[in-house]
Amino acid sequence: MAYVNGGKIPRERKQTEFALNTIIGPGSFIQGDIETGGFTRIDGSLKGNLHAKGRVVVGEKARMRSSITGTNITIGGVVDGNILASERLIILPSAMIIGDITTRRIEANEGCLIHGKVRICQSEESWERARSQYRDKRHTVPRIDHG
Repeated sequence: MAYVNGGKIPRERKQTEFALNTIIGPGSFIQGDIETGGFTRIDGSLKGNLHAKGRVVVGEKARMRSSITGTNITIGGVVDGNILASERLIILPSAMIIGDITTRRIEANEGCLIHGKVRICQSEESWERARSQYRDKRHTVPRIDHG
């Protein structure tokens, strides 16, 4: 296994986490679920769930009716759906989240709006339990579409 940055980060992790794999640009509209292998940036509109194996950035002008799964997630736009961030969630002042949040660490800036439950899991055991509940809920409870 090759390492970068003085042997601290395995090369495959660095490539997956920092390489821009997917971008939905301003003015774009995507309907349907999306799975990505690395860094994902959304600046347009998405109606469908987003499952990223890496970092996710939702720009300030983005509008999503989506549940989001990723490692490090930054929200600047509007998300109507649940969020599962395995490492960290950053919520910018321009963000509005309507849904439940599950993460290990959170940074919510003044001015953001969160309407839902926030669950922060510090131990590995509580994280695994929360992740399992999130997946069970996502697969067994259909989301009601209001338009």
